[in-house]
Amino acid sequence: MSVSADAGRRRIEQLLQDNEEDVLRRWQEIAGSSSAGNVDRAALRGQLHELLQALRRSLGEEGGSSDLHGLLAELSRSRARQGFTPSETAVVVFGLKEAVYESVEADGSPEALRGFIWFSRLIDDLGLFTIENYAAAREKVIVDQAEQLLELSTPVVKLWEGIVAVPLVGTLDSARTQVVMEKLLQTLVDTGSEHAVIDITGVPAVDTQVAQHLLKTVVAARLMGAECVISGIRPQIAHTIVTLGIEFGDIVTKASLADALAHALRRSGVEFASRKTRVAVRTEEG
Repeated sequence: MSVSADAGRRRIEQLLQDNEEDVLRRWQEIAGSSSAGNVDRAALRGQLHELLQALRRSLGEEGGSSDLHGLLAELSRSRARQGFTPSETAVVVFGLKEAVYESVEADGSPEALRGFIWFSRLIDDLGLFTIENYAAAREKVIVDQAEQLLELSTPVVKLWEGIVAVPLVGTLDSARTQVVMEKLLQTLVDTGSEHAVIDITGVPAVDTQVAQHLLKTVVAARLMGAECVISGIRPQIAHTIVTLGIEFGDIVTKASLADALAHALRRSGVEFASRKTRVAVRTEEG
């Protein structure tokens, strides 16, 4: 660093020390005005004060920016989780340039102006670091939410003693098949069920790939000692399956969930006796 540049840097450090309260107040105004009232002003002031102190320490130490980077990374993660936009997050960092420039302008010395050029580049680097961390944190939030939605979209419900069902809605891809398989197998273990109904009434279309996913799930359940029934075979889906030449082998298929449940109940030893509008259920005693 040249003599003039070093003098400029020292002048900026001095201005930050002498005008700390004014810089902090102006920085808070800039950062708070971009958040549309979504931020706690007191909490924001505490964050900015901590960042400013870390910045001053980093300026006085060679390679002493680890604390500052840690605070910026935590700020990025918290704002990503709270739903702040990238612009609202970036302004928190870039707003410091405007706050410091007011002190530089009031000082008016050549050293302060030269130092501000160096300071502006430093803040640009910190802003880029913040946005990169924000993007990574936001991506993780999206991935976590997608996994949670996937879990919720593949429930395994108990229909009867020893009978569970997996009502599927939407497209069945490899990732979802894995979740279905894991949840079904775990439920079979937890409940000791011997029959499972996979209902595809809510699946818009069945192609070769979807059929392969279903077969994998059935085979996995059989390895656990459970018999699977696939229900929800509508006329359009039946036509597609025949046209594509898809073979379900010895897997039992039914048109509706009710038919599949009746089949599973019969296999479980439950007899149905229909009398007009009433249905009597009798379980065989073993």
